[in-house]
Amino acid sequence: MNTATNAGKPRFAPLPESEMTEAQVKAARELASGPRGKMSGSGPNIVLLRSPELLSHTQKVGAYLRYQSALPARLNEFAICITARQWNANVEWMAHHPLALKAGLNPAVAEDLRHGRHPANMQADEAIIYQFCTELHATKNVSDATFNAVKDTFGERAVVELIALNGYYTMLAMVLNVAQQPLAGGVPPPLPVLK
Repeated sequence: MNTATNAGKPRFAPLPESEMTEAQVKAARELASGPRGKMSGSGPNIVLLRSPELLSHTQKVGAYLRYQSALPARLNEFAICITARQWNANVEWMAHHPLALKAGLNPAVAEDLRHGRHPANMQADEAIIYQFCTELHATKNVSDATFNAVKDTFGERAVVELIALNGYYTMLAMVLNVAQQPLAGGVPPPLPVLK
């Protein structure tokens, strides 16, 4: 199975509400009542619903990180896209790439990232986020210079939330890749396989 394409058969069947347990219905409705406004049938939460308590807890973390972050939406979504690219998570990329562009990320920056290139023409704040996220994924830590760049620019709260954002979306990428979640509408994978 090529995780970059999600070409395999989905490992989790659709879960209509009529087949959900009481706990699953409760968790799905709780998620839908929050800022997301609905329970998507193709994202990671439909997989996490197999463990309704886990979904209940993690979706609150995700809602906080997406909608109440210390970072502006453009940088938050850029960090999510970086994580999606790191994990070849096509479903995650498809969900967050349009949000990053809508929030003001330069399409050329996103395109470089999509192809695994160091993005040219990043704004100064984007370059700081890019360095932090890519360094964290590559080395499992960050240097003092990288840490201080985020702290000095955005504050300590943002450092902690950026770490959590990378971890949360790494977890979701793992869920999506292992579940072999298909791309909505049968579209081709947006992320090319990197050599």
